Amino acid sequence: MRKIKDVLRLKLTAKLSHRQIGAALGISKGVVTKYVGLAASAGLVWGQVQDLDETALERLLLVGPERPRDHVQPDYGRIHHELRRKGMTLMLLWEEHRADYADHHTYAYSQFCVNYRLFARQLKRSMRQIHRAGEKLFIDYAGPTIGLTDGSRAHIFVAALGASSYTYACATPSETMADWLESTARALAFYGGVPQLIVPDNPKAMIKDANRYEPRSNDTVLDFARHYGTSILPARPYHPQDKAKAESAVQIVERWIMARLRHQRFASVHEVNVAIMPLLTRLNDKLFQKLPGSRASTFAEIDAPALLPLPLQRYEMARFRAVKVHIDYHVDVERHRYSVPHTLVGQVLEARITTAAVELMHRGQRVASHARNSRQGGFSTTAEHMPAAHRAQMEWTPERLIHWGRSIGPATAEAVTRLMAENKHPEHGYRACLGLLSLAKRYGKLRLEAASMLALQIGACQFRHVRDILKNNRDQSMPATAGDWVSPDHAHLRGPGYYQ
Repeated sequence: MRKIKDVLRLKLTAKLSHRQIGAALGISKGVVTKYVGLAASAGLVWGQVQDLDETALERLLLVGPERPRDHVQPDYGRIHHELRRKGMTLMLLWEEHRADYADHHTYAYSQFCVNYRLFARQLKRSMRQIHRAGEKLFIDYAGPTIGLTDGSRAHIFVAALGASSYTYACATPSETMADWLESTARALAFYGGVPQLIVPDNPKAMIKDANRYEPRSNDTVLDFARHYGTSILPARPYHPQDKAKAESAVQIVERWIMARLRHQRFASVHEVNVAIMPLLTRLNDKLFQKLPGSRASTFAEIDAPALLPLPLQRYEMARFRAVKVHIDYHVDVERHRYSVPHTLVGQVLEARITTAAVELMHRGQRVASHARNSRQGGFSTTAEHMPAAHRAQMEWTPERLIHWGRSIGPATAEAVTRLMAENKHPEHGYRACLGLLSLAKRYGKLRLEAASMLALQIGACQFRHVRDILKNNRDQSMPATAGDWVSPDHAHLRGPGYYQ
């Protein structure tokens, strides 16, 4: 109330009634009765009141005469500093203060809290919010940029931890998603740990849906957060108070670093970063004006022990796309085909594409991983992904087929060798060789050897020729000898040694 003095003036000098005073000042009769009664209880007369201001008069009526200040005054700067620790409360700090000064007069808890809040109001607006140690990292880009000699601009990325305000800054060629994430990864490496939350603005490069209540990051940003074991919590659109720490850090970087670089000329973003680092060290070592310590000392004491550990490897930029598994259990990624388990034929998978690898995920679980291959039209196939029958066929080799034929006889081995020699690639003759060798199950090894010898003698060793010889029993009516077909100097024979 700012009309106490007017109430007492009208009562003590003009002698008006309570109703008249209330009507004149626009207040209720009860309020007039209250303050007139307090003045009468204190024995005040107008001569004592007329030289007092409203604040002193209110304190005199409501609190009484001021007592000597013999209470031990807490260090409210240290208390504000301690409240940033995770789990810290004003109650605990008050109890510790009372224990430290058990032989002195200390404030009651309620007055302790009132005095602290009065102290907190005197701090800068950005310091009023209490941030827990290791909880949040605020990131943003500065509005101004730094010109380069080639006409391009260097954009300044800024990051600041909530509790200590420990600041990081670096230059990037633009503000794409790759720049945001690469700069954030560099900031985490600078801090040597990972906070529980990373709070950006709502840049279109990172945020898929800047909804006020349920903002959604894009897949690459979520993958980045998953890699570091943290979460991305975008600030609400048009609510700069959600990232006041970043706004303050950006302003400080603009004034403390960028302003000092305004007369220098830079040929590249790298040169800008080299110039930023010593200024960044000076900024973090600079002492606070109203709080104890500096950004660097506060970080070492509070934030650094609370950060999560960094992963062993730095994040590698990844792209995501949906792919469908074809009937040959391969997916097409940039016109190269990668295998997945054959049981997933027809399913839609998520491909995670990095510079070095292609990972395939089904319902969030990785089902296949391949080294990235840029050869268009090529195949990258893992044997374990193939059906059993396909895998068995893939395991056949020329040496194995020739060895099988040799177990039946030299003529059969030679027939197998010639079947593969007739094709540009030996694999094209595998099926015919398997068919020829399978005749031993029906006709026996001796007859197959004889039929192969006869087929070689007449120069017709195709599968169908050997099969017809056995079917017509010609191997039994026209026996042949090895000397009739063996020709080691024949120009068109590769021989078993070719396949070793």
